[in-house]
Amino acid sequence: MTRSREEAFVRGLGLFDSTMIVAGSMIGSGIFIVSADVARQVGSAGWLLSAWAIAGVLTLMAALSYGELAAMMPRAGGQYVYLREAYSPFWAFLYGWTLFLVIQTGTIAAVAVAFARFLGVLVPQISEERTFFEYGRLTLSPTQLVAIAVIIFLSWTNSKGLRAGKIVQNIFTIAKIGALALLIGLGLFIGRNADAIAANFQDAWSATFASPVAPGATHYMAVPLGGFALLLVLGTAMVGPLFASDAWHNITFTAGEVKNPKRTLPLSLFFGVVLVSVLYLLANVSYLCVLPLRGDPTGATAIERGIQFAVNDRVGTAAAEVIFGQSAAAIMAVLIMISTFGCMNGLILAGARVYYAMARDGLFFQRVGQLNAHHVPANGLLVQCLWACVLALSGTYSELLDYVIFAVLIFYVLTIAGLFVLRRKRPDAERPYRAFGYPWVPALYLIAASFIALDLLISPKTRPNTWPGLLIVLAGAPVYALWKWKAARKPALDHGPVTAD
Repeated sequence: MTRSREEAFVRGLGLFDSTMIVAGSMIGSGIFIVSADVARQVGSAGWLLSAWAIAGVLTLMAALSYGELAAMMPRAGGQYVYLREAYSPFWAFLYGWTLFLVIQTGTIAAVAVAFARFLGVLVPQISEERTFFEYGRLTLSPTQLVAIAVIIFLSWTNSKGLRAGKIVQNIFTIAKIGALALLIGLGLFIGRNADAIAANFQDAWSATFASPVAPGATHYMAVPLGGFALLLVLGTAMVGPLFASDAWHNITFTAGEVKNPKRTLPLSLFFGVVLVSVLYLLANVSYLCVLPLRGDPTGATAIERGIQFAVNDRVGTAAAEVIFGQSAAAIMAVLIMISTFGCMNGLILAGARVYYAMARDGLFFQRVGQLNAHHVPANGLLVQCLWACVLALSGTYSELLDYVIFAVLIFYVLTIAGLFVLRRKRPDAERPYRAFGYPWVPALYLIAASFIALDLLISPKTRPNTWPGLLIVLAGAPVYALWKWKAARKPALDHGPVTAD
């Protein structure tokens, strides 16, 4: 009897579990926070909703295209494997390198910090204003200490086996979907504010940019937007919605543990992305029914501050505060903590599988390519945990967000372009699922995503963070050469069949 080495993984993820990983990895803190920044940039309800709708459509386009790759190559590592097979191990390594340094670990760190910030609503002592020490960009505050503790805890939990991680994921994803649905229902049916609705929708398409009158000022002026300027601002405004919609492809990392992956992976990608995108759009409609979009940063109440200037950008909390007062703010903090906790679990569970695949190719630490007694890559979980903790000590939420989304867009473009490459290189390969709308839907995604990535590089708002993200990707080239040199001296772990007793 023969079996592949990847079958050492336990195939324990069904369609429901896989969909929960897709949805759970997507829904974090973004939907409760980033609408404030989008509102400041576009200044109108119509363009706010457009930014979220376009992000949802782009994400679905990508998911429909990924479905073909996932069904064609249902192996642990997901996107890393697709890039390797479409191009070469070099491009796959650049992705794995960037995933480890920025994409996965940066997202884990950002979501962990957001979790801790909302815990600070309940426990005021957990604050970023208090610091234990500072050294350059590295700081340690109670907020960061909590974030690090949660990352360590979830990494340890997932090292105990797929079943443990799956149970945590399912419970918290169901809870967070319920929390988001509750917020939507409250806004649409209970907290409706006629004045806010009139202010938001009577002139829904007059775009304005909230520009501070001076650096560090608390007063803003509304700068009208139109034409190409509006297009550029919309591109940068979509950073938040795209970040909030990211991580949907994490299920492909765990393909070696999915039951009937050729069917389950495409379906879970579709169901999970559609579910979350609809919830996100409805959540923003709910916010607009409760709060005016435009506001005054010096306002005394949530209504006066509006969506644009919600305290610490906590739009979800501001909406709940309008409906039920201060007690609702605490309730929402708990619900958002549930959401971010589940998001972290999905990210931590999936990411280690990519480092495992890299190690099997001789492109990462050899021990990361081993499974523990519970059939999970515990060493991959460990190195991911350590680096995510370092990132949690440095930077801010928005800086990590900008790093992550630019690097993500680069590799999304490369991967979906790889769909065209593989159609030519392997025309006769088995494709249980073929990308919907090929070639037009994938091509449209490539054009839109490339424009947004270019916009991030040239926009004054995002350029300071996206250029370092690009340099991180390029820095992988000499590191790849080093790993190849090491691999030449010591052969990589075999991918081929082995004999089982």
